[in-house]
Amino acid sequence: EGKTISSNSDMAEVKSMFREVLPKQGQLSVEDITTMVLCKPKLLPLKSLTMEKLEKMQQAAQETIRQQEMAEKDQQQMTR
Repeated sequence: EGKTISSNSDMAEVKSMFREVLPKQGQLSVEDITTMVLCKPKLLPLKSLTMEKLEKMQQAAQETIRQQEMAEKDQQQMTR
């Protein structure tokens, strides 16, 4: 409970130090007008380089499997 009391008193000190000042008369104008800024589109590859490498590795593995299966079929035909 002691901590909450001390933090409240700290906040009160800060509020007394900085007082909000608003003009009683006159106009308040904001000059910062945000406008849309068009920039060049960044073209991103549909497939990343790592994905392409993985696909090439997978294709190579499938090709070797096909070659092994063909070799096995040839051996079976020779043995018959």
